[in-house]
Amino acid sequence: QVQLVESGGGLVQPGGSLRLSCAASGSILSTYAVGWYRQAPGKQREWVAGITKGESTNYADSVKGRFAISRDNAKNTVYLQMNSLKPEDTAVYYCDAERLGYFYWGQGTQVTVSS
Repeated sequence: QVQLVESGGGLVQPGGSLRLSCAASGSILSTYAVGWYRQAPGKQREWVAGITKGESTNYADSVKGRFAISRDNAKNTVYLQMNSLKPEDTAVYYCDAERLGYFYWGQGTQVTVSS
């Protein structure tokens, strides 16, 4: 069973950048499909980006061209590079890993975009 820990969140001004990390332990993350989700106050959790075991990537329309998901298999970590951040990107960001129909979630990291 994989355990996930997100980090890298914080306060950033509009137009700024952050890189979130999703570090795994207990299992090899490259054998899972991994996704990033976010949940803003008062809203439902929404999917942001995903990367397959074969490293194909997909993005929500709201972040396409601004966010990039990637893997570092040597570090057993998946990243979410977020550029050109907007106030509407403010949310708690979660990563999840899926394998054989089982889903595992991290605890989340807060991202706040504000001047």
